[in-house]
Formats: sequence, C-alpha cells, structure tokens
Amino acid sequence: MGLYATAMETIEAYTGLSPAAFFTISAAMVVVYKIVCSMFVDPEELDKKPIDARSSIATNQPAPQPQPPTIQEPVQLGDVTEEELRAYTGSDPKKPLLMAIKGKIYDVSGSRMFYGPGGPYALFAGREASRALALMSFDPRDLNGNLEGLSEHELEVLQDWEYKFMEKYVKVGQLVGTDQAVNGGKVEESEKHD
Repeated sequence: MGLYATAMETIEAYTGLSPAAFFTISAAMVVVYKIVCSMFVDPEELDKKPIDARSSIATNQPAPQPQPPTIQEPVQLGDVTEEELRAYTGSDPKKPLLMAIKGKIYDVSGSRMFYGPGGPYALFAGREASRALALMSFDPRDLNGNLEGLSEHELEVLQDWEYKFMEKYVKVGQLVGTDQAVNGGKVEESEKHD
C-alpha cells in the first residue's frame, strides 16, 4: 500500500491534479491519439488492393501485387544549345526537367515541385540560371550565364548553388554555342561559333 500511496502523492505533487483527474485525462489523451492516428493511412496500405477471397481462393491464384512506380534514369544529353535547353521546362511530362548553372546542365526532375510548372523556381527550368542564382533574382533578364560585373560575394553564392546541384542532381550535359561570359567571366574558345 505504501507504493500506491507514494505514486498518488507524487501525481498530485507534480501535476496539481487529483489521481482520478490525472488518469481520466491520460485515458482521454490515449483515445484522442488513437482516433487521430486512424484518420491517416499508411501510404503502403493505399497501394494494396482489398483481398477478394472469392477470386483469389476460387481460382487458386495469388492476388496481384501492385507495381512500384518506375523512376526514369537521367538521360545524358551531351552538348546542348540554350535554345535546345528551353524544351526541358517540365511542360512536357515525358521529357526531363533541366536547368544549367555555369554551363553545366543538371536533371532536376526529382524536384519537380520546385522547378516544374507552378513551382516557386519554375522560372529557372530549361534555362541557364547562373546570373539569377548569383544575384538571388527572379528577374527574367537575369536568366543567363553572364557573370560579368558580379561581386566576389555573388560569385561565392553562385558557387554554393553549384555545389548543391553537384551534390543533389545528375549532370546530363553542357551548354555550347553561347557568347556570354561563363566560367568566372571568361568565355571558353570551344563555346564560340564563327
């Protein structure tokens, strides 16, 4: 009886509630928790079809299993012009979602909610976005690879973006045929057309 009395005194001392009120509230919390949890369904449960005992047992065949979604591997494009890159904005669901930083093209299809149509960064899709990222700008005039006139801080910001993209996304090609200053303000000779 000493343990029971000590527990009841401890509950009253720490909570300020009588033991009856404490246990009533605790039970109500458990019930509310169970109700709220039952409102949400495990995503794996959504994929499962209800078992129809008549069809699977009667035919002596196993119930069909849902197929996992297919994830497309990034397609290596190689050399791409800015005009060709503009076809990869996410408006065609059969094409990957691409964008370029410092002349390197990345497949950002895995972040369609950000770079796809209607996303907060949809403006950058299908474009060379180096200047806009360096300036943290959503101005369409900044959607290019021209790094001339950028401060050292802005170039560091762009470098941080490039590291993030290198870490998260697959490089699928590079821009060619641009006369804008890229790669730290210098145009590579191989990118110029006569």
